[in-house]
Amino acid sequence: MNKSIKLSREVLEARENNKPVVALESTIISHGMPYPQNVQTAREVEQIIRDNGAVPATIAILNGTIHVGLTDDELETLGSAENVAKASRRDLPYLTATKQHGATTVAATMICAERAGIDVFVTGGIGGVHRDAEKTMDISADLEELAKTNVAVVCAGAKSILDLGLTMEYLETKGVPVIGFGTDQLPAFFTRSSEFPVNFRVDSAETAASVLHDKWALELQGGAVIANPIPAEHAMEEAHISAIIDKALKEAIAAGITGKDTTPYLLQRIHDLTDGGSLKANIALVKHNAEIGSAIAVSLNEMK
Repeated sequence: MNKSIKLSREVLEARENNKPVVALESTIISHGMPYPQNVQTAREVEQIIRDNGAVPATIAILNGTIHVGLTDDELETLGSAENVAKASRRDLPYLTATKQHGATTVAATMICAERAGIDVFVTGGIGGVHRDAEKTMDISADLEELAKTNVAVVCAGAKSILDLGLTMEYLETKGVPVIGFGTDQLPAFFTRSSEFPVNFRVDSAETAASVLHDKWALELQGGAVIANPIPAEHAMEEAHISAIIDKALKEAIAAGITGKDTTPYLLQRIHDLTDGGSLKANIALVKHNAEIGSAIAVSLNEMK
């Protein structure tokens, strides 16, 4: 293992005993929720993965070392620290070289997971093609990573602040399968569906694992999106959340918010405009993704 990467004792023991491991990102901890709710949620999600037969590996950079799996104390440090960098592919070598803290995005988490031999990664929603990208060229590095890194990403679709149609077109061009888990439509993060169909539908963790197994057995480079809709009882009404997103987008443009600052700004504004309802939905969908991701990881591990 690279000297910049450290595996937790729990993850090391899982590797030694051939147990399935599920990767988790850390941007949702440092940039997605307030302290201490972020740490509490992270621990609850990790426990869900354990309860479903797998081992959690939250990935983050602490003092320049990439940690694959965090202790309780390390989770607390990450969740309470200020000025934690948001780390994507381009940021990893700088943060390791300068010994800084970093919270990994989807792209960076995929890279670190693959280096550690982890096939399945659970998150909230992937990044994608931003609205007006034909002018700004603002396209998330998550999509490029999905095209070349062999990790399956279990999520509630792409964040609904994005251009979902262009995101699907981009993934198609890159040969990334978008697999609906129990759905024919692409989930839109806060809502269970959108106007865009997924490429394929599966209705069990075993089938999803079989698709992933055969994809990589055929040496088809890249990951896959397992699009798992938010549970119905936590889904938000589509017209309501769409109006709020449009309002937040207009405010971001007026404030001159661009680049990687856009998503955190929009998510915070949506949180404010929904009186915290969006955060509750976010927590619910991540926990649900953890259940499904664990089941897929267990099945895939058995196939190996």
